[in-house]
Amino acid sequence: MRRAALIGPPDSVTRLLADRLGLATGAACLLVPAPRRAQPAGAAPSYAEAAGETIVVYRPPWAGRRSGCPDLADAEELFLALAAPAAPADTGVRNAAAHRVQHFVLISSAAFVAPAHPHPGHVDELAPLPRSGNPIARAWAELERLALGALGASPGLALTVLRPTAVAARDGGDYLARLLGGRLALRLAGFDPSVQLLAPDDLARAVVQVVNGDPPPAGWPAFYQVAPAGVIPVRAALRLAHRRRLPVPYTAQRLARSLPARLGWAAPIEQLDWLRHSATVSGRRFRDELGFVPRATSAAAVAEAFGGAPAAAAAAPPPAAPEFDDYGMDQRYIERLGRTLFHFLHRYYWRVEVRGLEHVPRQGRAVLAGVHRGFQPWDGVMALHTLVRGIGRTPRFLIHPTLTKFPYLAPYMIKLGGIIACQDNADFVLSRDELLGMFPEGIQGAFTMYRDAYRLGKFGRDDFVKMALRHSAPIVPFVTAGSAEIFPIWGKIEWRWIRRLTEWPFLPLGPNFPLPGLPLPSKWHTEFLPPLEIGSRYPPEAAHDPAVVRQISQEVRGRMEEALGELRRRRKSIFYGAIFTPEAHERPPAARPTAPR
Repeated sequence: MRRAALIGPPDSVTRLLADRLGLATGAACLLVPAPRRAQPAGAAPSYAEAAGETIVVYRPPWAGRRSGCPDLADAEELFLALAAPAAPADTGVRNAAAHRVQHFVLISSAAFVAPAHPHPGHVDELAPLPRSGNPIARAWAELERLALGALGASPGLALTVLRPTAVAARDGGDYLARLLGGRLALRLAGFDPSVQLLAPDDLARAVVQVVNGDPPPAGWPAFYQVAPAGVIPVRAALRLAHRRRLPVPYTAQRLARSLPARLGWAAPIEQLDWLRHSATVSGRRFRDELGFVPRATSAAAVAEAFGGAPAAAAAAPPPAAPEFDDYGMDQRYIERLGRTLFHFLHRYYWRVEVRGLEHVPRQGRAVLAGVHRGFQPWDGVMALHTLVRGIGRTPRFLIHPTLTKFPYLAPYMIKLGGIIACQDNADFVLSRDELLGMFPEGIQGAFTMYRDAYRLGKFGRDDFVKMALRHSAPIVPFVTAGSAEIFPIWGKIEWRWIRRLTEWPFLPLGPNFPLPGLPLPSKWHTEFLPPLEIGSRYPPEAAHDPAVVRQISQEVRGRMEEALGELRRRRKSIFYGAIFTPEAHERPPAARPTAPR
């Protein structure tokens, strides 16, 4: 074990780190308590004991017990002390630290990544992050900026930054840990995001691995996110911790927190963002570069720290800990709705008629490209129900971030397997040989005016073709006639504040406005077309060839337009009539109408 100085707040996590670094067995390393902010004015904290070590591990104290932010003043004091230039010996031990410390390990936080509804999930260290107004995320970003400014360019000093997720410890300062450790948990009504809680033992193992490993080159800081082996929804975490749960709307919680704010003890309202939206991070880089593999899942960490279960064995998490989907899909939720609401809508309300299910692969990866109409996401939901009921496969649909912005709609879409549309999420689905569903027209397809409902719009950047090419996955087009009539858009209102609030192109107007939650009972006809086996025609590298991508996209578009037009010509009414029966196929097609029916 290499000698190291550990600086951290006096809690159970720091004591565990001290034990793993060798403090309990003698003088293998030194424990330097973090300076107390309650010291007399003008009293400078001393780091004399840390100055004689070649490695310094720093876990910043909290700015306040309920703040969730690091003490930036304390951190800056330490950074400047270690980065002080060479000076005569009689100037003090603090300047001498610059001559001895060779590797500085900063334990930051994954709260650096702020929760947001466009968050794609499991982002890595290099992912571009939007500017956040969350002060907690900004505080952790400022901590790392101070470290880079003071230590990043120090000659001979290597810098490693670890970003662990919330640590499951009863005396921890992370908001999620305090929520799970309290007697009554006020969760947000209408939201249930997946969160990550790291076992203290896994954090200690990560720190020991960094301390014992080779430091990064001086001047080239290394950043690693430390994430558990799995995620857990907030409600499931509270149940596992045996906490009483009280769902309270966001507005009510905001009001309640603002009342005692002047007393100086109220927690920041921005902490509630972690109960609204996802902020999960990936630990893939830490695993690939340093070989770190967490032993406990988030569920196991919660059960051990808050559930009253006996301590888990070091080799494995508790066997009773449940497992959850990385992106929040709930198969039991899908099956339950499939027996009740979805069954009623599919069979009795919209009387969905389906043809071509034999074209969808029973196993292996595939890209399902469909047409999205009717403003609401019911066509994707009915396609999911059709595939689950018909062939026993559950597709994951790429969705627009606005579908995860609002209460009740967000957990509904996530539990049905919806994931934010991006290349990384598409790669996640296809690399697991699953079905990836998407609508190439994007959000514009859902907001198509009814007069153009059966004309395909632009396919954006043809990303669905690139996804299929990279993974040699067949493309299965599917079309639906009838979904456009559940909310036919006859007009629109373009208000700037509506676009800012909802992120919709406009406010749609139709016969069921202002009750968009009540779709009309039109008759649906869904057809899955023969797949395009592009894997046998093109190599994965063809995804970078614009000409090939455009050619495949036009071929898919042509098939979908032809099939959609055929469905519209065959149907006799918007509200009734089968067109996939043998008798219907024998009838000559009717004349093409001038307006959609």
